[in-house]
Amino acid sequence: MQPVSFNLQQNYFQLFNIAQVYQIDTAQLERQYRALQSLIHPDKHTHLPDAEQRVAMQHSTLVNEAYQTLLQPMLRARYLLSLHGVDTQEETNTIMPLDFLTAQMEWREGVAEARRTRDAALLDELEMRLHRETRELESQLAVKIDTEKDYAAAAGLARKLRFMERLAEEIHAAYDAMDA
Repeated sequence: MQPVSFNLQQNYFQLFNIAQVYQIDTAQLERQYRALQSLIHPDKHTHLPDAEQRVAMQHSTLVNEAYQTLLQPMLRARYLLSLHGVDTQEETNTIMPLDFLTAQMEWREGVAEARRTRDAALLDELEMRLHRETRELESQLAVKIDTEKDYAAAAGLARKLRFMERLAEEIHAAYDAMDA
């Protein structure tokens, strides 16, 4: 018995047989992931020769990578944009609207204050607000990608989301500092 063969030219959406859109059905993604893993997991191919076991491992790794990419909104946006030939330029293009940059500075000052004063309630409030604003950006991103097909604008929103991810990391680091 050979491991399931993959067309390595497929993109991640095709691999899971789901629509190539930002707003995906994560339950369907999960079902497709489990179905694929039930066929290709390396433990199911231990009886095969070493070379075929390595292929099964490579396929399983590909499925895991594809699943993680499509499951996480920021990675999914980045991947979708790359399929449309758009680089989000998150590391090289830090030009943002002044109001967004001002808000980022205020967020960071709030996190620094909460960390300095060990104010978990303030961190909770910042985290809840961040979660709401992140969901709003993700909604805007879905419209730009799925409805308007405005990939340049979507790249700008993806850059904003990257700022929000970093802010979330700072909030979690502040919580960790309080626990230490």
